[in-house]
Amino acid sequence: MFGFLVCHPDKPVESGHNAGMTDFISFKSLKRPSKPNTCLVAPADHCLAAEPDFSPPHLNMSGRGLFSNLNEIIAAERQFGKLQADAEKLRLKFVATTGLMRFKDDVDIEVIPLEDGKATFAIYSRSRVGYSDMGANQKRVRKLIHELGIK
Repeated sequence: MFGFLVCHPDKPVESGHNAGMTDFISFKSLKRPSKPNTCLVAPADHCLAAEPDFSPPHLNMSGRGLFSNLNEIIAAERQFGKLQADAEKLRLKFVATTGLMRFKDDVDIEVIPLEDGKATFAIYSRSRVGYSDMGANQKRVRKLIHELGIK
């Protein structure tokens, strides 16, 4: 059984059981590069080999609800494209294009259901090229969190 997928009419979307699943990162074994051009947000015990920049909040919505909300936010953003989603595994992946230089950055999201109908998430946003991103990945992650209604 698959959940619904919201998509932007101009963006290619892959969904379903095998769509891009080999492309989703493993947060458990994630190792960050030494370059300062990434942003990782995850619960303290979610990544075994990487230190998150900060922890995400626990949200008063189900994992499926959070997945749907994130899906809608990503689909509505013009700078986000090539969305891959797996509603069963609550995973999303997309490519973000920076404004001025048009650099491509990769973003992976894993929704993590919690007890009592709540949920949280892990997000890893990283630049494909360069050494420093001038804070672009962290700004992108904070904007996604803000769009969820979290200050």
